Amino acid sequence: MDKARREGVLTALESVRNRLGEPMALGYSCAGMVMAVGNGVEGLEPGDRVACGGGGYAVHAEVVSVPKNLVVKVPNTVDFESAAFTTLGAIALQGIRLADVKLGEVVVVIGLGLLGLLTVQMLKGAGCVVLGIDLQEQRAELARKLGADMATTSEEALKNAVLAATGGQGADAVLITADTKSNRPVELAGELARKKGVVVAVGAVGMNIPRKVYYEKELAFHVSCSYGPGRYDPQYEEKGIDYPYAYVRWTENRNMQAFIRLLAEGKVDVKPLITHRFPIGEAPKAYELIAGKTQEAFLGVLITYPDQPDLSRRVDLRPHTQDQERGRVLTPSTTEARRPVAVGLFGAGNFATATLLPAMRKVTDIEFVGVCTATGLSARHVGDKFKFRYCTTDEDEILNDPEINAVVIATPHHLHARQVLEALKAGKHVFCEKPLCIREEELAEIVRVYAALAMNRGDEGAMPSGAAPSRTPMLMVGYNRRFAPMAKEVKAFLADVQEPLVMHYRVNAAYIPLDHWVQDLKQSGGRIIGEVCHFVDLLSFLADAPPIRVYVRTLPDWGRYREDNVVITVEFADGSLGTITYVANGDKAFSKERVEVFGGGSVAVLDDFRHLELVRNGRRNVVKARLRQDKGHRGEWEAFVAALQNGGPSPIPFEEIVATTLATFRIVDSLRTGQPMAIDTQGFISGALANKQQDPDPQPKADVDTEAEEEQQ
Repeated sequence: MDKARREGVLTALESVRNRLGEPMALGYSCAGMVMAVGNGVEGLEPGDRVACGGGGYAVHAEVVSVPKNLVVKVPNTVDFESAAFTTLGAIALQGIRLADVKLGEVVVVIGLGLLGLLTVQMLKGAGCVVLGIDLQEQRAELARKLGADMATTSEEALKNAVLAATGGQGADAVLITADTKSNRPVELAGELARKKGVVVAVGAVGMNIPRKVYYEKELAFHVSCSYGPGRYDPQYEEKGIDYPYAYVRWTENRNMQAFIRLLAEGKVDVKPLITHRFPIGEAPKAYELIAGKTQEAFLGVLITYPDQPDLSRRVDLRPHTQDQERGRVLTPSTTEARRPVAVGLFGAGNFATATLLPAMRKVTDIEFVGVCTATGLSARHVGDKFKFRYCTTDEDEILNDPEINAVVIATPHHLHARQVLEALKAGKHVFCEKPLCIREEELAEIVRVYAALAMNRGDEGAMPSGAAPSRTPMLMVGYNRRFAPMAKEVKAFLADVQEPLVMHYRVNAAYIPLDHWVQDLKQSGGRIIGEVCHFVDLLSFLADAPPIRVYVRTLPDWGRYREDNVVITVEFADGSLGTITYVANGDKAFSKERVEVFGGGSVAVLDDFRHLELVRNGRRNVVKARLRQDKGHRGEWEAFVAALQNGGPSPIPFEEIVATTLATFRIVDSLRTGQPMAIDTQGFISGALANKQQDPDPQPKADVDTEAEEEQQ
């Protein structure tokens, strides 16, 4: 509702539909063979037998990409079916560790499903007296076969057994491994535990803790967090940064290793827990079973895979037809009719699927050819949804496809520079979502390669793909706001103003947690480089002049922010002044962007690209967009396609792209030093060309790392 108020009902509706339509990879525990390892991964090599964990990583698929801290080796004495239970074993083991049980102690397990039965076996291996309860008699019977000293379906029988085993004192620990919304397991645990005993919730259960019994017995209640320390910590799971062994003895990875050892030593046996096996091609049947549609009893359900899986990284989604020829039209010299711009897409995250691709789909003369993402699931989903001809996880498929003449880059920011360079060297036109790059050395290399291409080709026009290039590939960055209809109205309104402008740009950017990828300077470059570039570009567009100096002041971060509450003063070459107030400490329900421009007796106020007010000589003109916000995403693509097909210049000149990117780097410099920083775009370009660090030969590399490989830990 907040989004509808801010951006319009249709914009909000499209966003909701897009998010609800995203597929999810199922599964979080698997075992198999290592095919390849990423840079910096030690202790693993191709051919190793491993078990893997983690939602979004160890999913139901023939091939998965898993960070190293979620992978453990499996000895030859442990079969893959048993190893596939490793994640569940780590979950059960973490619950036992929180209970801190000792040899000879009496422990009750409530719920004898997979987690409960694994817990029973490990507790017995630790020398505990184990009692259990479940609603199903067959599970209680299985618990007894696996070593439980007593297992029942009767609460009364369990209470009597606990009293008998403890001399009337109560259980030392109670582990709840049930899955129910009911609060009864927590209540029962309190009744069974001894004074100062421990209760651990491992399963998802109701947790309305009855105060009287927990207070009188002074019970300790713990909620177990999945596999163990490291779970949900991106530094540990995604970046592979381990916790010190001496201080965190049992991480999630070390819990997984411990479970594998228990399997190897025969202290845990999962074979009796397996009730069903389904080949991956029949996986829906497995979910029908566990959802209760077949009314069949089950316990452990395995999905199996062929010994020789299909390792191809491309899937053709629809055939190529004669009327879909492309790639020969983007030159002024052609005598043929105009044909579509043939697009290859890198990356298909939320922005690409919710904003970019829907806008592109509304533009004529664009054809979606290939989409490449880090994971096959997202590539296939986007390929089907937007009718791409094929999907892939291999960048080379896009770069070497002669039918593709324009590469669109919508990947995480740290990949942009490399992919821009590779696409340019492959002779493709490039549309890169902001930012162009996140480091100055990357910008310098882009300048060198682009200049070399221009010198070799002779101009900045368009060129055909699939043949020897005759013109420089076009490079454009997704600074969409200058193409917004209301922004263009402001520009036209100010066309007659013959004096410098004073401009204020307020951005209510909303708070983003510090562990979000946007706050990771190595991955995103930070919010200034990653987003403030938009606002520098729009002010440059309105002033019709490049930025030449910046000065920044910031609020203290207070441990909550990361350089995202700033006031930036920008001086432009024509004498105009702009301020950008970029804040993360506001309420996101409030409008995000407001631009006020003053000059020549005129005032223009643009509020969130839905309300425009133009004032001059006492006359006020108001324009409103009630249903939809238009930030110019469609407009930028109309301009890009027109430039390619007509052989005209880039909609945003290359020097302006460099100036805006360089301005964000100087903003960061000013923020860090507290001093004003000059922006010498021409000097930077000249310096980059004079300092040729490598051969700018615009030939495609023979070996291009894929996004998936670069992202692997």
